[in-house]
Amino acid sequence: MPGKIVSKEDWLAARKELLVKEKESTRAVAALHAELRSFPMTEVTKTYTLTGPAGPTTLAKLFGAHKQLIVYHFMLPPSPETACTGCSFLVDNLPSTLSHLNSRNTTLALVSRAPLPQILEFKKRMGWDFAWYSSYESDFNYDFGVTLDKDVRFPVQYNFEEVKETRKGDMPGLSVFYREGGETIYHSYSSYARGLDRLLGTYALLDMTPLGRQDEGENASPVDWKFHDEYENDAGKDIKV
Repeated sequence: MPGKIVSKEDWLAARKELLVKEKESTRAVAALHAELRSFPMTEVTKTYTLTGPAGPTTLAKLFGAHKQLIVYHFMLPPSPETACTGCSFLVDNLPSTLSHLNSRNTTLALVSRAPLPQILEFKKRMGWDFAWYSSYESDFNYDFGVTLDKDVRFPVQYNFEEVKETRKGDMPGLSVFYREGGETIYHSYSSYARGLDRLLGTYALLDMTPLGRQDEGENASPVDWKFHDEYENDAGKDIKV
């Protein structure tokens, strides 16, 4: 039993106390978001060539007709390694349609270092419709802090701090870009590691339940989840009535 059993009156009193804390948290988050409206940006002066289903393209083309672009750096390296379960869990939590984002002059794309055929194969398996591009043989991942390799970038840094130089490979992250005019692009924001938790609607729902996220320990992460097609035979799968 996760919590103690109390009278309806005691439950209501406890709920009102928690509501005060929830409102404080909501106001703090709103204030933080307000800071981002005037947060400084830096111009992206390098031309990045990415590859999509229609062939080579540029970062500017990923915007389409929109002024804002959100890029999720999906951990799928150019190797026989499988895709990251944590990144897959996160993408499963992204909006099923971009219509609402598009209505706010914003779009979203995934970018990975793997060659495009490897990306398309996994995308088909997962059944996703998101635009997904390959940054294979590009500096894109290194420049935006999601691929670590001391032979390419030294000192080795992740999440805005120096890490052990022995750390190597792809890491999760998200970058936001703003376009002014036709081709002038600005980098406005990036987030990594636990900063990405805010994208996880599954966590938001579980956080309201008695059992919570059911993580094993404080340092548990989305990599503890499975690919969504691996739950097929689990006893806890969705019940249809």
